Amino acid sequence: MKLTTAQGITLSNTETIPGKQIVEFYGVVTGNTVRAKHIGKDILAGLKNIVGGELKAYTELLQDSRLEATERMVKQAESMGANAVVNVRFATSSIAQGASELFAYGTAVRVR
Repeated sequence: MKLTTAQGITLSNTETIPGKQIVEFYGVVTGNTVRAKHIGKDILAGLKNIVGGELKAYTELLQDSRLEATERMVKQAESMGANAVVNVRFATSSIAQGASELFAYGTAVRVR
């Protein structure tokens, strides 16, 4: 997958970008966000668990978290002089009861 952000940084979940040559490596870049669940949404999610189906409030929370973490990673890559981030990955972890971290990371590079 290849995606170009609004800032002009190309993101790829592969080690290269097809049709481009990596001319410089800047190193690992990261972005993260820690989000807490809303108690009201927890109650509704609990009810949804009984009957089944998508937990839309959590899907939206995860999408917002992924976007924020990616934007932070891109800003770090820009500050290093990169115009692309390759091998982009996401990870999640539980920080505290009701709070989770979404972590985005990759390798900042310059391509042409």
